[in-house]
Amino acid sequence: MPAELGPSGNGADQRNEVDAAQAALNRVRQAAEARGEVRTRVTGSLVPPPPGTAGGLRGRRRGAGSGGYGGRDPQGLGSVMGRMVAERGWSSPVAVGSVMARWRELVGPEVAAHCTPESFEDTTLRVRCDSTAWATQLRLLSTALLDRFARELGPDVVRSLQVLGPSAPSWRKGARTVRGRGPRDTYG
Repeated sequence: MPAELGPSGNGADQRNEVDAAQAALNRVRQAAEARGEVRTRVTGSLVPPPPGTAGGLRGRRRGAGSGGYGGRDPQGLGSVMGRMVAERGWSSPVAVGSVMARWRELVGPEVAAHCTPESFEDTTLRVRCDSTAWATQLRLLSTALLDRFARELGPDVVRSLQVLGPSAPSWRKGARTVRGRGPRDTYG
């Protein structure tokens, strides 16, 4: 009796049995679909070439005709990182980092030379300017900058801009200090 025939002499008994390998393959395919991967057909020695082609992989690069991710093909780092950021909900922290890193690009080289971002809390960006004139100028440009941040980084990443003037000089010169009003005869 041949191996593929059942006890009754036909292959119907074996077709009705559960194939463990096929069940495992189906589970893996379902898991891949749940992750958003798309199943594509790959040409090879076991798969007949599509009609109208010269056959095989000669003259063709692997995956040259496929438009999307085939599951096992390498992906670009940008698309992998983008998918990871979206899956883990890191969009807002990444946007905050991009405000700090892309400051010169977002505001322009002239403004960036005189104003630097200090901190980012919730949706408020604190910016320190090196003179009161630049602080005033940045306050006047704040609505245009917020519009640009919304366009470049996404809405609701930066909702308000807090502009700070230059910090006052510190008169502390050493590790030890004396309590009191501070230096009174400095400008005298």
